[in-house]
Amino acid sequence: MNREVEVVVTGVGAVTCHGAGADTLWRAMTAAGTRLPDRPADPLARMDLPFIGLVPDPDLAADRATRFASLATAEALADAGLDAAALATARTAVVLGSCMGEPGANERGRGDDGAWTPPFRLAGALATELGLFGTVHDIGNACAAGAYALGIAADLVRAGVADVVIAGGSDAYSRVALGCFNRLGAVDPERCRPFEADRDGTVFAEGAGILVVESAAHARARGVTTGDGRGVLRLSAVAWSCDADHPTAPRADGEQIVRAMREAVGGAADDIGCVVPHGTGTRLNDVMESRALHRVLGARAARVPLYSLKALLGHAGGASAALAAVAAALILRHGTVPPNVPLKEQDPECAVALPQGEPVPLPAGARRVLVNAYGFGGNNASVVLAGSADAVGLRAGKGGVPV
Repeated sequence: MNREVEVVVTGVGAVTCHGAGADTLWRAMTAAGTRLPDRPADPLARMDLPFIGLVPDPDLAADRATRFASLATAEALADAGLDAAALATARTAVVLGSCMGEPGANERGRGDDGAWTPPFRLAGALATELGLFGTVHDIGNACAAGAYALGIAADLVRAGVADVVIAGGSDAYSRVALGCFNRLGAVDPERCRPFEADRDGTVFAEGAGILVVESAAHARARGVTTGDGRGVLRLSAVAWSCDADHPTAPRADGEQIVRAMREAVGGAADDIGCVVPHGTGTRLNDVMESRALHRVLGARAARVPLYSLKALLGHAGGASAALAAVAAALILRHGTVPPNVPLKEQDPECAVALPQGEPVPLPAGARRVLVNAYGFGGNNASVVLAGSADAVGLRAGKGGVPV
């Protein structure tokens, strides 16, 4: 592993309940509107609160997670300026996170045809579609899976195993997942409302977020510069930890999520200009994360703007951290933090800054965005994306010339 290898993000793609495309996501972020969850057209979803933010795609029986990943990947590759020929000549890996994999065929079947397909086949399906022969990984670290995928992508690049990694996450409607959260009593009857005083759980959503991760050297060699409008970013750090405590609840002292955040932020907490929190809307998580942010950012924690993505989309499970990283990339590219979906009343136990009404500019000296992700089993991960031309050694007008 060579930690001196610079890792960059050269393309992003997204599919959400607001539609396909990172631009569609950005428009939804800047509009800050309230979207109520959908009820899936599934007669077997017999539960009190069958709520989810569905991607506008009516076929619930199809391989939805694979389609979402494929669509987001096509956008990310185009954004990065990579086509099939370029991927074929590079060492290209695929790493995708997901809570449920591809649950459609197994959950909609009734077992009478004897057929069963492995649910975690997203990365393999995507590699097959693209004709790739490099490393392929599906990551199942619960709702932190997308962040773990980014960490493994960075490690593959730094280890010299891959030049390019298609990394991110995808999750689709799952009757089992919704049923489990209903049985846990962890579904908000209104919508996903992180940091609200009267929030009562989370609400799931479908979606996929994909990032093209590659070495800065490879990006330079193929002529990527900061002057071509792609908004190249640095994947500054990914850190992870495990609570080793409770199967569903975060550890009470928050020590391990603080550790992951500190390792990701490093010694430059003052450079964090925005946080995209995990922020599920569950009572324990939001309070724990707010307190942890104060331990990591110090007095600035009450002023550093948070962008609460799940208030806009709902909780996209294993795709949520990847979508949060896409949102962070868009914030860095545009240089502003969009207004949050308006809160009725913020929980006084969550003393964090959630700008509403107007966007907040990212300070010139704080162009790093921290993304947090936490999952069942105590899976914690924090990612830092940085936006700086000089930081990645890609300067305008130097196409194809290492600098």
